[in-house]
Amino acid sequence: MASELKQNGEENTLQSIRYSRGRLQLLDQRKLPHDSVYIDIQDSTAGWHAIHDMVVRGAPAIAISAALSLAVEVANLGSVDWSVNDAISFLQKRLEFLVSSRPTAVNLSDAATKLNDVVLKATNDMSKPEAIFQAYVEAAEGMLIDDIDTNKAIGSNGAKFILSQTQKCHNLHVLTHCNTGSLATAGYGTALGVIRALHSEGLLETAFCTETRPYNQGSRLTAYELIHDHIPAVLIADSAAAALQKSGRVDAIIVGADRIAENGDTANKIGTYNLALSAFHHGIPFYVAAPLTSVDLSLSSGEQIIIEERSPKELTHALGGQGQQVAPSGISVWNPAFDVTPANLITAIITEKGVITKKDSSTTFDIKGFVESFALPLTNETNI
Repeated sequence: MASELKQNGEENTLQSIRYSRGRLQLLDQRKLPHDSVYIDIQDSTAGWHAIHDMVVRGAPAIAISAALSLAVEVANLGSVDWSVNDAISFLQKRLEFLVSSRPTAVNLSDAATKLNDVVLKATNDMSKPEAIFQAYVEAAEGMLIDDIDTNKAIGSNGAKFILSQTQKCHNLHVLTHCNTGSLATAGYGTALGVIRALHSEGLLETAFCTETRPYNQGSRLTAYELIHDHIPAVLIADSAAAALQKSGRVDAIIVGADRIAENGDTANKIGTYNLALSAFHHGIPFYVAAPLTSVDLSLSSGEQIIIEERSPKELTHALGGQGQQVAPSGISVWNPAFDVTPANLITAIITEKGVITKKDSSTTFDIKGFVESFALPLTNETNI
C-alpha cells in the first residue's frame, strides 16, 4: 500500500484519511479549522460512528472511510477458527451496518455493493477465510487510490468544459457550496477539484464559498482548503448568494452531489437548490461535479431520494450544534441535511469520464446512455 503522503499525491495535500494496512486515522472535521485532530478507527463500529457523527463527511470520503474501517478490523482479526461461510456472513453484515450510517449518499451503498461482489468472487476462487479477507482488504485499499485519480479527472474535465462554455479565457469568478475538496474525498476533490484545476491553469480570479449553514462546512472546511492552497477566495453568507449573482460577479457555480437520479435530479447539501434557482434566474451556468458512483440509475427522479434529517441541535445551538444554545427551548426544528435540485436547473454534470450535457433543448439528460457508453453498471443496489 502506498504511504500516507503518496496516497494523496502531494506532500502538502490535506488529508482527511490516513491509512496504512491495519491502521486508519480520520481527521476530526468537527474541530477544523482551529484544531487538527486525528481519531484512530479500529473497527467498523468506530467507522460507523465517525461517519454518522460527522467526523468524516463528503460522499466519496464516507464510502472510503467505511470500506477501510472494515479493512482495518479484518486485518487485525488475527487467526480465527471460521468457515468460509462465517467469513462471508461477517463481511456482509458489517457492510450492511456501515451503509446505515448515512442514507442519502449513494457512494456508500455503491462501495458496499462492489465490495460484496469482491467477497463473493473470492469465495468462488478461494477456499480459506483468510484469503477472502485478504481480497476484501486489497479491494478497499484500491478504492482509496482510485478516488484520487477519479477526482483529478473530474477537475481536468470540468476546467476544460467551463472554459469552452465561456467567453472569458481567464479571470473567472466561481461560486461553490459546502465542501467538496480533499477533506470530502481521498484527495483533490470534486467541485473543489474543478476550482483547483482552474486555478492551476491560471484561469481563476476568485473562488466564492458559502458558509453552508447549519454545519458551516463552507466557512470551516472549504475556506480552510482554499487558504491552504493559496487560492484567492471570498467567504459569503448563504443568504448573500443571490445578491452576489445579481451583481454580475459570478461566472459559474459548481457544486458536488451525494446522489444523482437517472433524469439528472441531484441531491446535495441543503441550500444547493436555492443556488440553482438563483443561477437560473440570473442566467449563470450551474454545474454538478461528481464521480459516476454518485449516479443511481435505480431511481427515475429525485422524488425517490431519501433525505437525511439531522439533529435539531445543529440549528438550536451555535457552531452546528457544538456550541452554546442560541434558540429558545421548545422551538420545533426542521433540519434536512440535503435538498434535491431538479435537472432542468442544471447546466451539465461533470464526471471522471467526461461531461454529461442535455441531449437536446428539452432540459433532459441522457445519463443512462452516457453510463452505457462506458459499459458501466446500470444500477446501484442498496441491498447487500
